[in-house]
Amino acid sequence: MVFSSQLFLFYFLPISLAVYYLLAGASQRIRNFWLVVTGYIFYGWAEPRFILLMFATTTFDWLLSLVIARDRWAFWRTPPSAALSTQKPVRSRVQKQALALSIVSNLCALGFFKYFHFGVDSWNHLAAALGAPGATFHTTLHIVLPLGISFYTFQALSYIIDVYRGEAEAMENFIDFSCFVSMFPHLVAGPILKFSFLAEQLKTRSHTFDKFSRGCAFFLLGLSKKVLLANPCGKIADGAFESASRTVLEAWTGVTAYALQIYFDFSGYSDMAIGLGLLFGFVFARNFNAPYSAVSLTDFWRRWHISLSSWLRDYLYIPLGGNRLGEARTCFNLGFTMLVGGLWHGASWTFVVWGALHGGGLVIERLCRQSTLAVRMPTALARVLTLAVVLVGWVFFRSATLGDAFGYLGSMFGMPFQSLSGALSGPQASGVLGGFSQQPYLQFHFLTALTVVAVGRQTWEWTQTLTWPKAGMALAAGCLAVVALLSQDYNPFIYFIF
Repeated sequence: MVFSSQLFLFYFLPISLAVYYLLAGASQRIRNFWLVVTGYIFYGWAEPRFILLMFATTTFDWLLSLVIARDRWAFWRTPPSAALSTQKPVRSRVQKQALALSIVSNLCALGFFKYFHFGVDSWNHLAAALGAPGATFHTTLHIVLPLGISFYTFQALSYIIDVYRGEAEAMENFIDFSCFVSMFPHLVAGPILKFSFLAEQLKTRSHTFDKFSRGCAFFLLGLSKKVLLANPCGKIADGAFESASRTVLEAWTGVTAYALQIYFDFSGYSDMAIGLGLLFGFVFARNFNAPYSAVSLTDFWRRWHISLSSWLRDYLYIPLGGNRLGEARTCFNLGFTMLVGGLWHGASWTFVVWGALHGGGLVIERLCRQSTLAVRMPTALARVLTLAVVLVGWVFFRSATLGDAFGYLGSMFGMPFQSLSGALSGPQASGVLGGFSQQPYLQFHFLTALTVVAVGRQTWEWTQTLTWPKAGMALAAGCLAVVALLSQDYNPFIYFIF
């Protein structure tokens, strides 16, 4: 189930909200239980068997967090109450083992479902390249990737690590912890929320008219981003990337359309998630902040998918040593963190290269800043160069294979490359822009998307003070999106595959 579907908009969401507010006189825990129920229905609608996986990992992590909190394996004993301390807690061997067991089990589940086939295929290709066909590995397993496993796995890891560090108290009640993991607004595509950010809200939260109205505006604007901007740009991008050949102009138009698609697709979904959280009384963290206005890749990653950037910083980059162990180690930490970030997005070498590109760019930027020869670049030029690198990276992100990616880059820079699929990308025209120019609908929405990126305000600031005219604009945009949704058969969501 996705937010931009008739099933969610006209049935699931109204019923979920109605029952939630009918429980106004009940305890917060009862309301949390209802959110757990709706979360599991939402998650298991397309593939019910994956409910068992999420329930099993949730239960296991909850039990291990109690071991860390109580320093013993006896769950029936009442743990000592202790306030969070600013000092780093001293952990016993049992607590360290519990942390390791949770991390290993979560990463093994993620690795098996997401990277098993990638590992087998990579090994077989290596064996064939080395002339050792007998070393290939054959399997009849057909593993389906559970929706959102990358997101809820990282959330569970943030919980267990925060408890171990003493930055959050273990959640004593299983219902409250299950609500943190399975709450449907952020379940399958984030934002990736730290447990310490939501811990108090799970116990007590307010429900006000201002919060509810801002949530409605967030959701409607996110829906209009997704349906009115991302989907039309996606059609243009598909036409360019799936074409056997394209001109330089067509190639740049296609990757620009994809950049707009992925931004409005994911930021729109994040806006809808934040809005849904507000409807149920929760305040989620911001996830996007005008990333295409960044003046460097460092700045870009402060603005793009902020919750993932923060997670990688807090739970990977800093534990590796951050910038505390010398320049060489800092550069390694940056590059390795971005490689992991690339591989997190997908089980393909294209994502590895995408992560390496951004990691290498971050390292180069850091070395340039540290250099005595560093020269301050004009802001406009810095933005153009940053955007160019980001667009090149999106080619790898969008392409199915490395050969296809290099073939597309060849089109962008006027150099023919033979792709692995056998298609030659060169200067000959493919008619992609011809089809695009003949559809005023696509023209209008593509130009509108460019305008919104260039001069539009961010949803987070725009909804801070919600006036009646703003509410009317959000409602009108949402209604247009619903009308368009009812007539569309093209409604992909990019981050669902991650």
